[in-house]
Amino acid sequence: MAVILIRADASPIIGTGHVMRCLAVAEALRDQGHEALFAAVESTPAIDRRLSSDGFRHVSIAGPVGEAADLAATRSLLRREHGSAVMLDGYRFGEAYRAGLQAAGARVLAWDDLGDGTPLHADLVVNAAPQAAGLPYDAMAPGAVLLLGPGYAPLRREVRLAAQAQRLGIADRPVLLVTFGGSDPLGLTGPVLEALAKRRPDGCRIVAVVGGSNPRAAELAGLAGDGLAVEIDCPRMGALMAESGLAVSAGGGTMGELAALAVPTLLVVTADNQAMASNDAAEFGWSSAVDARGRPPAEAAGIIAERALALWTDAGQRQRMQDAAASLPLDGEGAVRIACALTGPAPKSGERRPASDGARLRVYRGYVS
Repeated sequence: MAVILIRADASPIIGTGHVMRCLAVAEALRDQGHEALFAAVESTPAIDRRLSSDGFRHVSIAGPVGEAADLAATRSLLRREHGSAVMLDGYRFGEAYRAGLQAAGARVLAWDDLGDGTPLHADLVVNAAPQAAGLPYDAMAPGAVLLLGPGYAPLRREVRLAAQAQRLGIADRPVLLVTFGGSDPLGLTGPVLEALAKRRPDGCRIVAVVGGSNPRAAELAGLAGDGLAVEIDCPRMGALMAESGLAVSAGGGTMGELAALAVPTLLVVTADNQAMASNDAAEFGWSSAVDARGRPPAEAAGIIAERALALWTDAGQRQRMQDAAASLPLDGEGAVRIACALTGPAPKSGERRPASDGARLRVYRGYVS
């Protein structure tokens, strides 16, 4: 059994997406007989409860994030646990940190969403965006195994299981889902719900999923009323997505789950690292994108609600979006592929090559990618 260290943080400011996509891979690692250990400088009570309830060990280490004390604590934990690999997910780890972590001797998997040329010092790189293969990862991580494209979208088990069920048509999906991640740093959930509730179409059931790390969770729960439900830390996210005829979602890790369940989606860019993937997804036709960065919440909410309601009233367009999502090379096994690549034998140099660019699937070491 290999021990895989997962170094990722969560907070109301940075959100919980880094930890949650690592959680999907942790589930796959455990299914394969390995142990995943989460380490964080910053976390939230909701994330800690989630990891504990799912049976994963998690520890707090010294900070600040990305500084010398963090690196020393992470390397020490790797030695103490005899870790064979580490997954690094976050944007506050500078080049010195990354180089120091790789020098510890364990295999390093780096998650990346930007492709901005920053050296990653990694043995494996994951970016599930449709156009990720066009980014300069050969220069950012020379010789690394590149796990790129929708075939590597990490889906949690509950979502994978929901994706395997028979898909409902748009006419049988009465839910308009609203979710801005685990903490909603821009505070958009409340204003968007209020704007939507004022003009809720007949037969439309609005459901907001609010993460337990959202500091406004209790306040948002009070918005529930006729035709509008608010769920905190929803335990049935996969089933709820499968019932959704439209989703309004922050453009983070949730977008892969929505695509796998063929949910027409209005992606809201709330952070810089979401822009590229959200715009790429819109080009494939299963989603539309709106940029909320730099706008006051009330202004952004008005634009988002207007776009969402226009999509809801156009069932034909939503059906075309659903059909486009169903045609994506996304089978829900991305987390399994990542786990296999991380724990399997290191490929020879000739096998270090990008996987799918989103246009087609091909085989990487025996696994469709």
